[in-house]
Amino acid sequence: MSQNGKHRQISKNITYYALLGLHPSASVIDIRRAYLQLSKQYHPDTTELPATVATAKFQQINEAYATLSNPERRLSYDVKIGYSRFGVIQAPTDLNHPVGKPYDFSKSMYLDASDRPLSAGEIFVLFFLVLTLVGCVLVAIAVAVIRGETSIPTQLSQPQITHISQLPTPAEMKINLNL
Repeated sequence: MSQNGKHRQISKNITYYALLGLHPSASVIDIRRAYLQLSKQYHPDTTELPATVATAKFQQINEAYATLSNPERRLSYDVKIGYSRFGVIQAPTDLNHPVGKPYDFSKSMYLDASDRPLSAGEIFVLFFLVLTLVGCVLVAIAVAVIRGETSIPTQLSQPQITHISQLPTPAEMKINLNL
């Protein structure tokens, strides 16, 4: 193994992903978590392993993390090891294991996913919504009463008109409107 190689594998069978215990599709967060855990485990100052073994392992972990945490380096490394995130769909690693059965909704006590009891939070929100609606109606009634407006117009008793001659003249209508 060359110590100066930027994008090299640790050995023929161990990739940087295997060294960190990850799948090549691991996220940046997963890579960081694995690195932090392994660096605590193999740091020469904190491990019980011999100093030479711990130092070598710690350097390998640092090299793997330096490559996989940099997007450009990681892409180059993935091409080198033959892993592609794009284009071809990668086969799952557990091809010999059957795929889990989908959930059978016919055995559920609810016929539909939306047919379920309301949670406490949903009940609280509905209660608050009804309370707000009632409050708005009460405020509207209070404003109408304060202004002196009636919400239901009252019918004034007017004499029944049976002939056209009984209609008021425009002058009489003007007087009635001014009252």
